Amino acid sequence: MDDSVKARRSDRTTRQAAIWATVVAVPLTALIAVVAFSRLNPAEPAAPSTSATPRPQSTSPVSMAAPPLDERAATVCRALLSRLPAQLRDLPQRTVTGGHEQNAAYGDPAITMACGIPLPSFPPTDIVYPLDRVCWHAGDRPDATVWTTVDREVPVQVTVPKTYDEPGQWVIPFSAPVIAAVPSAKTIPTGCGG
Repeated sequence: MDDSVKARRSDRTTRQAAIWATVVAVPLTALIAVVAFSRLNPAEPAAPSTSATPRPQSTSPVSMAAPPLDERAATVCRALLSRLPAQLRDLPQRTVTGGHEQNAAYGDPAITMACGIPLPSFPPTDIVYPLDRVCWHAGDRPDATVWTTVDREVPVQVTVPKTYDEPGQWVIPFSAPVIAAVPSAKTIPTGCGG
């Protein structure tokens, strides 16, 4: 075999190796770039649905009832309020008109949280939602979805106005403070996982 034939075969082998290296390297590089970009720029949680132009947020106190609590419920509710965040996503906490040691509100329209409310009655066939280790029952009103804990010694209620998308996602940030401050109930509904 002369040297020119050997050179052409060697050149062909080198080109084929280069093509295979490119076929493997380009998709792998693209995958690494996508993973790196997603780590550097994580997806933001869903924001409340609002119009394109931001409207002024009210800072006036939110009107909330303050039913009397027994001593145990009052202690649990104070512990819960002390663990709540200063803001819920991008919604700042607002003052409330009543029950400063049992109620909280965020944003405008206000997402409200009330501690020590009566446990709702609902059919045993209703769905309950274990959201971040707390079991919630969702009730529907024309203007809001009302979420109430059903696995806690002292019930907690979060009301999410219909203007916010995915109401269950707005309830999840309350689960960790509820777990930290409100003991589990002795009996819980089927579907709560316990």
